[in-house]
Amino acid sequence: MFLIGEALIGEEPELAHVDIIIGDKNGPAGQAFATGFTQLSAGHTPLLSVIRPNLLTKPATLIVPKVTVQNMDGAAKIFGPAQSAVARAVADAMDEGIIPKEQAEDLVIVASVFIHPQAEDYSKIYRYNYGATKLAVQRAMEGFPDVDTVMEEKDRTMHPIMGFNVTRLWDPPYLQVAIDIPDMDFVKKVLTQLPQSDHLIIEAGTPLIKRYGLDVVSKIREARPNAFIVADLKTLDTGNLEARMVADATADAIVISGLAPISTIEKAIKEAKKTGIYACIDMLNVPDPVKVLKDLSVKPDIIELHRAIDAEDSEYAWGSIPDMKKVHPKLLVAVAGGIGKLEAGSAKVSDACSAGADIIVVGRSITKAKDVRLATEVFLEDMQKAEIDQYRVMTDF
Repeated sequence: MFLIGEALIGEEPELAHVDIIIGDKNGPAGQAFATGFTQLSAGHTPLLSVIRPNLLTKPATLIVPKVTVQNMDGAAKIFGPAQSAVARAVADAMDEGIIPKEQAEDLVIVASVFIHPQAEDYSKIYRYNYGATKLAVQRAMEGFPDVDTVMEEKDRTMHPIMGFNVTRLWDPPYLQVAIDIPDMDFVKKVLTQLPQSDHLIIEAGTPLIKRYGLDVVSKIREARPNAFIVADLKTLDTGNLEARMVADATADAIVISGLAPISTIEKAIKEAKKTGIYACIDMLNVPDPVKVLKDLSVKPDIIELHRAIDAEDSEYAWGSIPDMKKVHPKLLVAVAGGIGKLEAGSAKVSDACSAGADIIVVGRSITKAKDVRLATEVFLEDMQKAEIDQYRVMTDF
C-alpha cells in the first residue's frame, strides 16, 4: 500500500496544510519514514506524533515541518498543538474505521505540516491541523480525488494563495468583447464600464495591437487582472515566436490566421500549449475551415468563423460548426462579425448559440454603445447562462 492525501483548512495565519503518505512499514512509505526519522535537517527536525507525552498514536506517524523552525517559539507550536492535533486525528480516523484497526501495526504515516511563523492562537493551530490531518487521511484511504474529479475541477478554481485567477474556458457560451479602436483613452473608458462576469472575454483587437504593440495587453491586465484576454495578432509567420510573445505579455490566447502555412499554425499551437495559453485560428477568408482543421497534426483550442467588417453584407458561415466538432470534439467555436442586438439584418447571440457557437465575438455594438455596461449585460442575458463561482474555496466535495 502506498497512498497519498492532502488537505488545507482554516484562515491565515493559523491555517493548516497537511500532506501525508500512508503505506506499509515494509514498503516505500516505511523506508521514507525511517529515512526521515534518521536523517535530520536543520530547522526541519522530524518528530513522532504523540497524543500526549508517552502516548504514541497508531499507526505510527512522523511529522515533518514544512516551514523552517528558527526559534523555540516556533518549536513549541510544532511540538505542542500541531503534534497533538495530528496524533489525535490519526487515532480518531482509526477509531472511526477510516483506517482499519487490524492494520495499525502494519502501516506508517508521514505527515508534512505547515505552521505559519506568525501563527499565535494555539487553539486554532490545534483545530485546523486536526481537521486537515483527518481529511487528508480520509482522502488518502478513499483515493480522493479520482481522475474524473480532477478533470472536472482543474479549470474551475485557482489556488487561494495565488491572489489572482487564471480563467479557463470550461463553461461556454462566452461573450468576447473585441476592442479594436486604436485609441488608448477609448480602451480605458470601455474597460471601466464593462461589467464583471465569469462569461466575459476581452479581446485586444488587431488595429489596437498594431498601434500599441503587445504592451496593450499589460494595460488591459492592469485594469482587469482576472480577465481572459485574447491577443488578436492574426499570425501569418513565425508562429512559435509570436505565441511566446503573447504568453509573455500575459494574454490568455493568441489568434493565428487560418491563411498561414500549416507549419506556422502548428508551431504556434505547440508553443501555445507549452506556455499554457489557448490557440485560436481565425478562418477569415479561408474557403474550407474544416479542411484546415483536418490537415493539422495538432489541433487548436478555438476556431473563429469570422465575417469581416468590410464584408458584413455577406452570409454567416456557421453551417460547418457541427463538422468541425466532429473532427475535434473538445474544440470551442467562436463566431464574429455582424452580431448585434436589435439592429435590422444582424444576428443575435441566441442565434449563434443555437448554431453551436461557444464564443460570441461582439465589437462595436458594445464598445461604441452609449451605455457600454448596459449593452454588455443585454448580450450576456441573451446567452441565457447563469454566473459561475470560480473563487469558491472547497475542503470537501
